[in-house]
Amino acid sequence: ILDVEDARLAANSGADALVVSNHGGRQLDGAPSSISQLPAIVDAVGERIEVWLDGGIRSGQDVLKAMALGAKGTMIGRPHLYGLGAMGEAGVTKALDIIARELDVSM
Repeated sequence: ILDVEDARLAANSGADALVVSNHGGRQLDGAPSSISQLPAIVDAVGERIEVWLDGGIRSGQDVLKAMALGAKGTMIGRPHLYGLGAMGEAGVTKALDIIARELDVSM
């Protein structure tokens, strides 16, 4: 979801959560970034449903920024895939450990 009205519709339909995402910007070159839409969507749905962010999460600092703007969680796509490609399962663990450490240091 990238639109405030769509977020309201999701909340009013009984959804437990929604994901703010532009799907990596692949579908529409001019789509706004997920994080730029996050504050307005969080404001629109309040505490009725959880709001998660997908897109642009590359570090623990990115996770912290999303949380500061109201996200209850984030999706981490590319970093774990890079870890998987480089080192297999151990690389995924390493990538997640790095993000967790960055988040800790940033806080």
